[in-house]
Amino acid sequence: MRSRDPDWIGLIFSAILTLFIALPLIVVAVWAFSEVWRYPSLIPQQFGLRFWHQTLARQDVWDSLSLSLRLTATVTFISAIICLPAAYAFARLRFPAKNLLFLSFLASHAFPKFGLLVTIAGIFLHLGLISTFWGVVLIQLVGTLMLMIWIPVAAFQNVDRRMEEAARDAGAAPLRVFWSITLPQAAPTIAAAILLTFVSTFYETEGAWLIGAPQLRTMPVLMISFINNQIVVQYGAVLSIMLWVPSLIALLFVRRVVGTGSFAKGFGA
Repeated sequence: MRSRDPDWIGLIFSAILTLFIALPLIVVAVWAFSEVWRYPSLIPQQFGLRFWHQTLARQDVWDSLSLSLRLTATVTFISAIICLPAAYAFARLRFPAKNLLFLSFLASHAFPKFGLLVTIAGIFLHLGLISTFWGVVLIQLVGTLMLMIWIPVAAFQNVDRRMEEAARDAGAAPLRVFWSITLPQAAPTIAAAILLTFVSTFYETEGAWLIGAPQLRTMPVLMISFINNQIVVQYGAVLSIMLWVPSLIALLFVRRVVGTGSFAKGFGA
């Protein structure tokens, strides 16, 4: 049997794509652990942890990290409480203006984001929500609506209806059918939506800066101030590594618990 020739064009494009994605990450990681790296040398002249010690010794770094984690957990929890029942309703129920309401959740992504945030900031100013924890929570909730509604809707729509009908024919109550049949099948995709919401909220910058500054500074906002106010590249590189860690842990956790097969099944793939 003739062996299949490799797809060289696909391999070349994959290598180029990997290079464009991995190379900046590698450069940032090298900068974070370098103490001396002068042009035209291709590798640092001296490695060390001096800039790690200096960065981690700053109290504002730990305050910003704690604030980012608390904000992200709060926004993700509230978004799940609000959006998951709405996603189930859009997937299973019939009501007036259903399609119009469903498409309206794209409205926050259909216009320039910063203009929308400025308009909301004007409203928050009159409500006394500027530079407050809950003001930042509310502004970040706007960005979670599409992820936490559209993805779970796909999950609920792709649940095997025959299993639900069989359970009802066997005498199971609607709530029992939901907990025993519907939710377990949709759970992997819902978990992925929660993960994406967590990660996107953790990295959200514009709303956190516009509503939270100057009293509240999340990790991304602090990193931007480091980059703008410091000429030392290593400080920004160290903060970038610290920003990667929570999302990397979340990705590894969901990859282990959920699995790509279950996630794809939620979309009907």
